Amino acid sequence: MSLTKNQIKFLRGLCHSLNPIIMIGQKGLTEKVLAELEIALDHHELVKIKIAIDDREARKELIKSICEQSQSESVQVIGKTVSVYRQNKKKPVIDLPK
Repeated sequence: MSLTKNQIKFLRGLCHSLNPIIMIGQKGLTEKVLAELEIALDHHELVKIKIAIDDREARKELIKSICEQSQSESVQVIGKTVSVYRQNKKKPVIDLPK
C-alpha cells in the first residue's frame, strides 16, 4: 500500500498527539517487540515508536527493517522517534482522505 502525500500529511497531523507505544532498546528488533508492534498496529493503525539507538545509520536501517517486517509505512521520523501506519483490513480505525 502506498500512501499519497495528502494522506501522509493527514497522518502526520494525527501523530502530534500520540505518545510512543513501542520502545526499542539496544537489543534491537526482537521477536517480542515485533509481536507487540503487530498488536499495536492492528488496534491503532498509527503507532509511534521510540528507538534508543544513537547511531543515525543504524536507526535508518532499523526503521527500514521495522517497515518491511510489519508491512507498514513510515509516516514521520523525528530524531529517535518514528511513526508507522498500517491499515487494518477488517476494522479500519482511521479514515484516510483520498
